[in-house]
Amino acid sequence: MTEQAQTDHKRRGGWLPGQDDLEAWIEGHRERARAHRERPRHPSVVAFRELFDTDPVIHMGITRMIEQVPRGKQYRKRHIEDVDEFFSLIDEVLTTAPAFSDGGMVTTPFAAILDWTMATPAGFAVYRDPRVNAALQRILDAWAEYLDSPASLSVISDGPDGWKSERAQQVVGMDQFEHDPDDEHWGFTSWNDFFIRRFREGQRPVAAPDDDAVVVSSTESTPYAVATNVQRRDEFWVKRQPYSLEDLLANDESVDRFVGGSVYQAFLSATNYHRWHSPVAGTIVRAFVQPGTYFSEADAEGEDATEPKDSQGYLAHVAARAIIVIEADHAPLGYVAVVPVGMIEVSSCVIADGIAPGVHVEKGQELGYFQFGGSTECLVFEPGAVESFAVQTLPDPERPSLVHLHTRIATARRT
Repeated sequence: MTEQAQTDHKRRGGWLPGQDDLEAWIEGHRERARAHRERPRHPSVVAFRELFDTDPVIHMGITRMIEQVPRGKQYRKRHIEDVDEFFSLIDEVLTTAPAFSDGGMVTTPFAAILDWTMATPAGFAVYRDPRVNAALQRILDAWAEYLDSPASLSVISDGPDGWKSERAQQVVGMDQFEHDPDDEHWGFTSWNDFFIRRFREGQRPVAAPDDDAVVVSSTESTPYAVATNVQRRDEFWVKRQPYSLEDLLANDESVDRFVGGSVYQAFLSATNYHRWHSPVAGTIVRAFVQPGTYFSEADAEGEDATEPKDSQGYLAHVAARAIIVIEADHAPLGYVAVVPVGMIEVSSCVIADGIAPGVHVEKGQELGYFQFGGSTECLVFEPGAVESFAVQTLPDPERPSLVHLHTRIATARRT
């Protein structure tokens, strides 16, 4: 992949395009939905509509968030005209897989459709409602079934909007990944199979494999924040979005060990590698998935709440996420928590088979993966455990830089 190709897509995150391209995609999606208006809706969408029709609070909230106008972006026209269209546009996604586009790519179509409503006053409340999130989870699970099926392979093609096109291969850096160049779909069995593709042997060697004091990146991601002296309980929903350990770690019993420690957070782009690996050698203490929200944004960000990447600190506390606590072999590190967070479309944080309490993992060993959608991850360290963070972990909003998997990101105390 050329550096320019990587940078162009990284700046946008690759999840949603610029405003004009986003609105053009929505118009096209609206036409597709209208063409299928007579088709029966998926049962998960029918159930969501029944919730809307029978619950007065949710009925009021969804109606208002469609009527209200978000601040922070200039929209040429309404994304959603009425409630019927809201459900129709959602239903249409369930039989489509994300296509490639050089500039107008929509990898998270639900976020594209809901973009208007997510940053409205009513939308902030609606997308925090547990009943709405349960309904959305059923819909996302249905989409996951489609993305796991051979029907989703239509976008793994060499057409202009296919992932086998020359430009897509440059952006993804496909030569770094395992695939069968002679197979019609590169040997992948579904869109999700392509999304969680693996690096070729030798592409991402583990930094200092024999030095347990060296901590490595657990994902292929761009730094978002490094925080120190993190608190047990803090107001993660305010503008500065500090880390609140009880909430981030879902009240896990290990919280006490991390109070006063540090958090490193980084976010993944659509074209990045989407598996997570252990940053240290050690023994699994706990590994579980914590349910949460899917399209909630930090209203404290004001106009900036229209950009999901600006809500990442907040989302680490409320979104669906995996929580994996490891007791490091290197004693000064103590416990290390790995928290892969599902943003927007991600309802699927999959912990790998065999990752369970009592199991020993090597530094760089796979822990699990995301399926479809946007994502971020946090590494949590005990106080005094990290002697220094590597310079590449420091966020630079002006020149964001991708940190490769297995790169040194920190060095622990030696004694």
